[in-house]
Amino acid sequence: MPESFIDFFKSSFRPKLKEKKKDNYLLHIGLFIVTFITTTIAGVEWTTGRLGPYEIETLLKGLPYSISIMVIISFHEFGHYFAARYHSISATLPYYIPFPPISYLINFGTMGAVIRTRQRIYSRKAMFDIGIAGPLSGFAVCLVILIYGFINVPGIDYILSIHPDYFEPEFGKNGLSLVFGDSILFTSLKAIFTDHSKYFPPMTEIYHYPFLCAGWFGLLITSMNMIPVGQLDGGHIAYTMFGEENSYKVSVIAFLILFVVGLVGIVDGALELGLGIGWGGWLFWSLILYFIIRLKHPPVPDPVPLSEGRMFLGYLSLLIFVISFSPAPIMLTLP
Repeated sequence: MPESFIDFFKSSFRPKLKEKKKDNYLLHIGLFIVTFITTTIAGVEWTTGRLGPYEIETLLKGLPYSISIMVIISFHEFGHYFAARYHSISATLPYYIPFPPISYLINFGTMGAVIRTRQRIYSRKAMFDIGIAGPLSGFAVCLVILIYGFINVPGIDYILSIHPDYFEPEFGKNGLSLVFGDSILFTSLKAIFTDHSKYFPPMTEIYHYPFLCAGWFGLLITSMNMIPVGQLDGGHIAYTMFGEENSYKVSVIAFLILFVVGLVGIVDGALELGLGIGWGGWLFWSLILYFIIRLKHPPVPDPVPLSEGRMFLGYLSLLIFVISFSPAPIMLTLP
């Protein structure tokens, strides 16, 4: 009897303990749909400057922005996902994170998306591939969207349809101006692909142009993820490239730079120094990195170094981080 009971226990329960967790497809699809809706509404607000409620015809104007944003996020997260599958690492499908476009707040309609690996990664090569596949995939499509946006900037009539008094002397003198900060890459693409004989909007109006707004946002989230700290994508890459000790030094240096840039932004805004080289959001992000994500990457017990090809991609990703990073990405300025 005891042996039979033990056999029954083994056959009945052990397979269930080993059974792989399955994705909740309804949850993933639901989050995708809700995020698509919130980004579409955000796209209408960004591009038209109008608040809801909206008619269907007006909502259609938000699609270029929302589709661009969703494509960038999806390529990023599925880059991680398929890299994990390639290395036989169990991972969830992307969880899209919607954010309702609340009036008078700077809101892109989403807080991005995440996937979660269901098991520990013991291979340095696998960790590198999973870490880098996301940002490289998202960056590639972001680059395409930005180039398309720069080549197809609409004429002056477009901005006048949003601000009929745009060229009047009194325009913008009675309120705050929202300024999107430049990055090396954004400035370079603008110089290469725009027609300098035609009108091009200043950074105080760039958010009205859906492809440029989505591409700019893509560069922002790429740079945030590529910071070589802890378990960010950049942290995975730095750890697998440089090892535990050196990657921790890089992480500390990156954190300190981010903290200082954020602090300078707050001081600049509070004292109205007009430096324009810092952003309080970077201070907030640095504190999240320090207290929640942590600076030190968890150990990966694999002494095998990366191949030369992967090291090249790693240095390329660091370059992408540098040219995508904006010290002051979002500023509110007085006239």
